Amino acid sequence: MFSKTEFHVLILGIDKAGKTTLLEKLKSQYSNLEGLPPDRIVPTVGLNIGRVEASNTKLVFWDLGGQPGLRSIWEKYYEEAHAVIFVVDAASPSRFEDSKSALEKVLRHEDLQGAPLLILANKQDLADAVSAEELARYLDLKKLDERAYTFLAVSAYDGLGIKESVNWLVDVMERSKRTEMLQIRAAGANLSST
Repeated sequence: MFSKTEFHVLILGIDKAGKTTLLEKLKSQYSNLEGLPPDRIVPTVGLNIGRVEASNTKLVFWDLGGQPGLRSIWEKYYEEAHAVIFVVDAASPSRFEDSKSALEKVLRHEDLQGAPLLILANKQDLADAVSAEELARYLDLKKLDERAYTFLAVSAYDGLGIKESVNWLVDVMERSKRTEMLQIRAAGANLSST
């Protein structure tokens, strides 16, 4: 009986960062299903869910809408999340400040304490996209306690960097104290319901 570990990953970021395009590219790269083409993707109101299997683990991605009015629902999903992918449109510096404040609010929430964080400098297929290093300098994240985090450059449009990003995420989630805590809590819930 080898059951695969299942991880829940939030895909967050402000509107038009490329979260749903990322989810569709993940689905097409890790399954034989063709994802929705980028020109058919509409702004997410609520939630899109994608399930993939990568390196012997099951990943459940929750892609949440990033419009200002929808960000308040994000925290309803924090408690169950093993990790967070925060997507930034690296070709839109005028919106970095909004991304930074949204990310800081996410990181301050106690229900996400210790959750590994993958920040994606998306839209690398565009000539004016800044690098992951430049984005890291701009966002200037301080005080990330013991949270594992990294910045990676990706293109949700053409798939650049997606598999490397997922590999990093799976690796840190497998070693994360947060994963251990969520597993213990789930086991306790299963015991009390029997």
